[in-house]
Amino acid sequence: MPIEQICTIVSAEKLNEFAWSFTLEAGDLVKREGLRAGQFLHVKCGAEHLLRRPISVCLAQADEPVDLVRIVFEVRGEGTAWLSRRKAGDRLSVLGPLGNGFECGEKDRLLLVGGGIGVPPLLGQAAYTWGRSVAVLGFRCAERAMLVEDFREKCTQVVLCSDDGSLGHHGFVDEQVRRILAKDQTVASVLACGPKPMLRAVAAAAAEYGVRCQVSLEERMACGIGACLGCAVRMADGTMKHVCKDGPVFEAEEVDWNV
Repeated sequence: MPIEQICTIVSAEKLNEFAWSFTLEAGDLVKREGLRAGQFLHVKCGAEHLLRRPISVCLAQADEPVDLVRIVFEVRGEGTAWLSRRKAGDRLSVLGPLGNGFECGEKDRLLLVGGGIGVPPLLGQAAYTWGRSVAVLGFRCAERAMLVEDFREKCTQVVLCSDDGSLGHHGFVDEQVRRILAKDQTVASVLACGPKPMLRAVAAAAAEYGVRCQVSLEERMACGIGACLGCAVRMADGTMKHVCKDGPVFEAEEVDWNV
């Protein structure tokens, strides 16, 4: 059951012209409530904005006297613009934990595939499987890159891609996914987070090599608990599920990629 927690911002860092990273003192959301990377928090962005903003958990650390949680977000509108102006020492109202995260074992070798703001939720999986996983990170351009050094610290290899060729390989991440899976037979799962066209392509690449693929879907989530029905997505069996409540992580084979 999600609870409201008043969290103090320990540190606020601007990652690039569009993205910010906050570390929060989060009470016992990790120790007691089991919050983990891949889930999300609903953050209240000022009294003038009625709806909370869903922000994925990047890292979650059970600590004393209070747990620490790192979130990364991009400025997309008035609410996140308000949030970006908060400083260390400010307090935020957050609701969590919400959603379901990735499933993996600590000893698994993972292929982590992120696109844009879909990159941060995968950092927790890199930390959980420290020194065992490979990351493929895609960005529109070099100016939008984030967390690259964090992934390099935690992964055996980091492959960078950009749409315009200004960073790493010029092209889409699924090309690198196929290249890695063709050479590495030890990958237990592909974990992917990013825009739906990217997820569709990554899911297809993983299926070609018979590797399990989990995807974290990006949808507009107004309520965060499945009440407003705004984040409903169609599954391959014809049923409808809600990204906020049933996801955001699904098995790739569950999702209807044709809608």
